[in-house]
Amino acid sequence: MADHTLSVSVRLGLEGICADELRRLEFSDVRAENGRVLCTAGDAGIARANLNLRTGERVLLRLGRFPAPDFDALYDGARALPWADYIPKDGAFPIRGRCLDSALTSEQRCAAVIKAAVGDALGAAYGLERLPETGAEYQIRFFIFKDVMELYLDTSGEALHKRGYRALGVHAPLRETLAAGMVLLSRYRGKDPFVDPFCGSGTIPIEAALIAKNRAPGLNRRYSAQNWAWLPQRVWAEEQTRAKDLEFGGKYDILGSDVDPKAVQLARENAAKAGVSDLVHFDVADARTIAPQSLRGRVVTNPPYGERLSDKAEAESLYRDFGRAWRKVPDGWSLTLLSSHTEFERTFGQKADKKRKIYNGMLKCDIFMYQKKINE
Repeated sequence: MADHTLSVSVRLGLEGICADELRRLEFSDVRAENGRVLCTAGDAGIARANLNLRTGERVLLRLGRFPAPDFDALYDGARALPWADYIPKDGAFPIRGRCLDSALTSEQRCAAVIKAAVGDALGAAYGLERLPETGAEYQIRFFIFKDVMELYLDTSGEALHKRGYRALGVHAPLRETLAAGMVLLSRYRGKDPFVDPFCGSGTIPIEAALIAKNRAPGLNRRYSAQNWAWLPQRVWAEEQTRAKDLEFGGKYDILGSDVDPKAVQLARENAAKAGVSDLVHFDVADARTIAPQSLRGRVVTNPPYGERLSDKAEAESLYRDFGRAWRKVPDGWSLTLLSSHTEFERTFGQKADKKRKIYNGMLKCDIFMYQKKINE
């Protein structure tokens, strides 16, 4: 088939990082927008994006974009698209999506109209009055914004943050895509020591190990598009081989620690599932006593916020103590820290060198970045 337009959904605040990933993966026409990154790719690009993206949440294949000021226009625009080029006569095609700032406000009604339009188009193409929908799933996603409808096929299936190495984590786990984004923001590439003193179930150190090793995060799972008849199976095999060939060898100094022994044990189990247990070391330790000995390195961490893991006063006390410990860390270290606390810098005792707004689930957060040297 001809080149496709792909839309990679991403958490607000990580669009630029995801765009950089796509450029390094040799995608063309990469452009970041709020909550997504668009690019152009051939068939192999669908496999490459799903297997390799660290910060993307979902890879969507755009089939059409058209004005939809009313339901008649929605039906006509959806029916005109070449659905039979993508969905076989037994394909299942559930519909889901979002309406935003448009005359059409009912997501349920939009889904019903699209379902009817696609069903009529496929029925006409295959000469069927009733479609069985007993075969592979072709999830259709729609997004209407300011009366312009976009229709997609979801190539990913389960969201890309579900790498397959983490079953049930500790309370309020950090999503893998956000953890990877923090590591990439810290500019860690495997050369320096890496520390997460609030490691919880180990997500940040595990993502750091995958980045250091240049291992594609999606090698150990399957994707919806692997079941699609029109997408050659060879592209998946070729892209998996390509990804494995680009992995690095070597050892890395990556440490995760937490005061909770159960969390540390879970982190070790997750690292084993991710295939990086030989690259990451986990210890039971108190972040308030952090004292790295090497001349340079990177701390990337997600301490308790106060909203979900402890009350606000306890969180602030922890931030103050951790701030004191951080100021004793040798020059040459950097700190990348995620928090939703609106007074984090005051409580921590130091203004960040850089900040970036981000969302962790529904929580509005900031990523605070500090670079030693500190004059005290």
